[in-house]
Amino acid sequence: MNNLFKAANQYVAESDWKDLSLIKFCLCAMGIIIGASLAPKHKQTVVKAAAVVFAVTYVPLMTKFFRIIFRKNYE
Repeated sequence: MNNLFKAANQYVAESDWKDLSLIKFCLCAMGIIIGASLAPKHKQTVVKAAAVVFAVTYVPLMTKFFRIIFRKNYE
């Protein structure tokens, strides 16, 4: 498992924003496919859980992004 994390870190280090956006689109599409295949009685629970995960992950990501922007010394 440690090697998997090292490989993932190396992949990110060698990637640019375009590569990472492709990963995000791929994961979004996978999520849509999974969501479309859920039984109707479970969809509301999954949507609520996804909303919580989105909120918990979006805030730190945007905090870091705005910190970089306000630093104004990025290249």
